[in-house]
Amino acid sequence: MGQAGTLILIMAAAVLAPLLAHFVGRWVRIPVVIFEIVLGILIGPDVLGWAHGGEIIDVLSDLGLSMLIFLAGYEIQFAAIRGDTLRRSVWAWVISLALGLGVALALTGLDLSRAVIIGTALTSTALGTVLPILRDSGDLEGRFGTVMMAFGAVGEFGPIIAMAVLLSGRKPGAATVVLAIFAAVTAAAVFLALRPRRPWFSQVIRSTLHTSAQFAVRFVMLLLVAMLALSQELGLDVLLGAFAAGLLTRLVLQGSAPESSEEILTRVEAVGFGFLVPLFFIVTGIEFDLASLLDGGRALVLLPVFLVLFVVVRGLPTYVLAPRDLSPLSRRALTIYSSTCLPLVVAITAIGLDEGVVKKSEAAALVGAAMISVLVFPLLALRLRARERHIKPRMPQAPETEAW
Repeated sequence: MGQAGTLILIMAAAVLAPLLAHFVGRWVRIPVVIFEIVLGILIGPDVLGWAHGGEIIDVLSDLGLSMLIFLAGYEIQFAAIRGDTLRRSVWAWVISLALGLGVALALTGLDLSRAVIIGTALTSTALGTVLPILRDSGDLEGRFGTVMMAFGAVGEFGPIIAMAVLLSGRKPGAATVVLAIFAAVTAAAVFLALRPRRPWFSQVIRSTLHTSAQFAVRFVMLLLVAMLALSQELGLDVLLGAFAAGLLTRLVLQGSAPESSEEILTRVEAVGFGFLVPLFFIVTGIEFDLASLLDGGRALVLLPVFLVLFVVVRGLPTYVLAPRDLSPLSRRALTIYSSTCLPLVVAITAIGLDEGVVKKSEAAALVGAAMISVLVFPLLALRLRARERHIKPRMPQAPETEAW
């Protein structure tokens, strides 16, 4: 089947996935991303053989991943996560990176290149995947949501930085210099974003918000494409540019049109979650090497090992360094949410495969374990949060007095 037919199948799967999630949700709540990946595997070459990758499909998939990371970057609220919570989240990820690299070196027989790929993948948190679950469950608001945003943001941003430094093909010193240049350009953009906007800018946003001009949405897309191009020109991973574009977009919109920022985000999310993001996850399923995993042997053994390592490498430091004002149940839920991963695992293993560093079986085991984490871990975390809400004592109310 040609790429046009494959695209039709992908969009049909994108429509079918939320329907399946809705009907299955009567018995158990499963993230829609799981249905997207499974449907991709089903129509892919290893099962029905109806859909195959191609240049156009791959470009759209890359845009979907960039949009997913962009939306995750937009959700970051520095005013809420700064201070002790941010410091704890950073230290938790640094410990995870050291632990991940150490474990990966042991698994690969001291093969540094493979250890960097596997170790970095073990430290990621799928904030972009977890956010819709948190939003739908109401856990995004309040103290738990703030802490989860901090740990999730660092768990998503940290591996991107590590990829830029360790997987760029440059020496660490040169990679750090290039990263510093990118940071300087981004800081300059942040400075400009924080400056008061001219009245005409806000007026154009408001006047075109409900017309075909859609100035604000077009401006957001310009920011995204510009940051992607900048990161690519500097030889950095484009996900770094996508994340930075999300941060910049929040600053620009809240500074120039705070009353319209939520509506603008809704329209951008419609493009992302309505088209590009599900396309990325379905293509991930299509390109998933199911045959390598089902052949048995080392790949099948590694899958549960990696699943446990996600919790040990990423979750354990999170649990230890979680703010002490969280209850034990909330800390466990934070640990499990932080251990949930997928998008960056796919991106990192794809880089490893392109460079011939990791084996197909290892990549399949990593992605397979990440898929299971997205399926199982949020469900466990939701149960812990629901249990806490159930047992949380109610504040005593003052007795009512009769009205005279």
